Amino acid sequence: MDMTFFLQLLLNGLVVGAIYSLVATGFVIIYKATSALNLAQGEFLMVGAYICLDLLTKYEIPFFQSFLITLVFAAVLGLLIERVILRPLIGSHLISVIMVTLGLSSILKALIQIKYGTNTIPFPEVFPSEPVQIGPIPVSQGYLYALGCVVFLVAVLTLFFKYAKAGVAMRATASNQQVALSMGISVKKMFALSWSISAIVSAVGGILLGTIRGGVDMSLGFMGLKVLPVVILGGLDSILGDFEGGLIIGVLENFSGGYIDPLVGGGIKEVAPYIALILILMFKPYGLFGKKKIERV
Repeated sequence: MDMTFFLQLLLNGLVVGAIYSLVATGFVIIYKATSALNLAQGEFLMVGAYICLDLLTKYEIPFFQSFLITLVFAAVLGLLIERVILRPLIGSHLISVIMVTLGLSSILKALIQIKYGTNTIPFPEVFPSEPVQIGPIPVSQGYLYALGCVVFLVAVLTLFFKYAKAGVAMRATASNQQVALSMGISVKKMFALSWSISAIVSAVGGILLGTIRGGVDMSLGFMGLKVLPVVILGGLDSILGDFEGGLIIGVLENFSGGYIDPLVGGGIKEVAPYIALILILMFKPYGLFGKKKIERV
């Protein structure tokens, strides 16, 4: 029984951690292109979940089509936000961009609350309800699909930034916008592409969370802040690092909730990732997988 409980916590932690890493990847994509931190990442995730829910329940569109329409909507939303709100800030101080994303976070949260309210709305059952037996534990098929989807997306994005012309151009833009311009790279296009991809990735994370949680609510908007330990732990310049960091944080969170919370009355699960983050940064200031940067002044 103890081993079954351990394996169940481990599996749940891996799945949740994988989704954390997907949200963290949204942070990394923006950072790779703009060197700024998007504090509205959790709201992108929440918007994607609610849009897909609307398509499934209100318009009764099958899940696969709803999924694709949501991704298109997320891409357009990312492009629109970049064009209208963030493009005028090109060349501005990074703190200005970060503060604008904080304001954007509040706006998106308010719009969702006005339209949908604050109550949890059930998410339709998408995947087969019959669990799959893996060793001694039954595993929800939704968890397996979610894990597979995240692994696939992380692999695609890693290859994109390493080998695709647009991915390399985005990295060059983040490194130095003036040099990128001198090399013929359109900084405006790179910014637009990064926000679009980031919104799509976050929307996928929101949909996956909606399916495995069985419902969506305003708490999804706080997911962006919740995954900050993953972002810092994995490094702001490493998608693979964030994937590994997400798995670590997800497992740590579940083990803390399963073994320590019952002993102390709860609360450890929520703070355990931050405690681990502080301890790790004391010895690895750039995170476990981030690259050390040295600036000459």
